[in-house]
Amino acid sequence: MVKFLAGLKGEGKSRKLIDMANATVNVSDGNIVYVDDDIRHIHDLHRNIRFVETKKGLLSNCREFVGFVLGILSQNSDITHIYVDGLSNVVCSICDTTPDAEELKELKARLDKLAKEENVEFILSIHCNKDDLPEELKSALI
Repeated sequence: MVKFLAGLKGEGKSRKLIDMANATVNVSDGNIVYVDDDIRHIHDLHRNIRFVETKKGLLSNCREFVGFVLGILSQNSDITHIYVDGLSNVVCSICDTTPDAEELKELKARLDKLAKEENVEFILSIHCNKDDLPEELKSALI
């Protein structure tokens, strides 16, 4: 399953994502991964959550991001949840304020397929107004 947490800068998306990841530790029987473009939140996460830092803008598009996720999953078959803080910062082709609709739809489709195959849940935060998301993604908002 793929879920999106959308909102503008300063609306508390990172805090909510961290709280969700920390709460998942108590109910998941597998491993949890938290991906962020910097380490400022590393100490806010439960010690059992695997933190993965990407450099801002390291990944050019959603295809590269999916490859990155496949690399994470190939290292551990017990991952149940992957949280991504600031998808707009991690993937260059998804810009801040107005996301690229086609890029996001492609990403969701690829991650939905991965979620089913690997039995993993993806929760991604994105910097944008909820109304700017494509209609196909609004059902995945939390």
